[in-house]
Amino acid sequence: MFFLLSSIFAIISLKLKRFRFVAWVVYIILFSAWFLWYENIQPSNDKNWQKDVAVLSYATQDNNLITVHNIRNFKYITENRYEISYYNEIFDINKLRGIDFITTYWMGPNIAHTFLSFSFGDNKHLAISIEARKKVGESFSIIRGFFKESELIYVVADERDLIGLRTNIRKNPPEQVYMYKIDAKLEDKQKVFLNYIKKINSLKNRPEFYNTLITNCTTSIWDNSLVNYSNMRLNWEILLSGYTANFLYNNNLLITNSLSFKELRKKAYINPLVDYKSIEPNYSYEIRK
Repeated sequence: MFFLLSSIFAIISLKLKRFRFVAWVVYIILFSAWFLWYENIQPSNDKNWQKDVAVLSYATQDNNLITVHNIRNFKYITENRYEISYYNEIFDINKLRGIDFITTYWMGPNIAHTFLSFSFGDNKHLAISIEARKKVGESFSIIRGFFKESELIYVVADERDLIGLRTNIRKNPPEQVYMYKIDAKLEDKQKVFLNYIKKINSLKNRPEFYNTLITNCTTSIWDNSLVNYSNMRLNWEILLSGYTANFLYNNNLLITNSLSFKELRKKAYINPLVDYKSIEPNYSYEIRK
């Protein structure tokens, strides 16, 4: 607040010749002090985290077999009441079959939360959502997200948890969930998955800050995809995440079956497939029917 008031005074002082020089000297000193303080704020994994983001996942690899540890699989009663559960699972990178791009809307068409789910055949899936890691008592803020408010976390979870939370549990406001299939060569899908695994392990040892503009759910997907599409430029349809699926469609990165985007979006809407049902063990099958 003091810094804000001094900034206002410095602007006003432009009209006051008597105080102009002193005001700007004070302002420069205050700004320099604030900048040094801000630059010295470092991310940390040792904070009082909310329970849903308290445990970090990590992975170990033995040739083509990747063991993912601490896969979240909460059993939800309500959004804030749940049974905590984690498990470990081995994934064969050679059995990776597909990547699904999920978008979920709750505040209009412009902004969506986006994440990926990796399919390994035999109804075996791993969903990974890139989010702000919130502390106890903290709520997500777009504005505070610009200023080192929260650390970055890759939430690695069972689809029954990560997607089911959004289709079946959150009702205030309700979330509308769409699932599209990424069109890419197998080796390109493998590169993206391995990039995710590399980042998950990196964040466990070297935490980073979430940033609303440059390190958010959608720009981080774009960043992980540069391993295949190094010339894919960041544009407004990625920054305005509600339009990212449309961007993927127009750049031939979705399996479309020759449908228009309007038709594809209608088929991608998965809420009606599981509305008013409990989250069953065959949830991943149900949302793909």
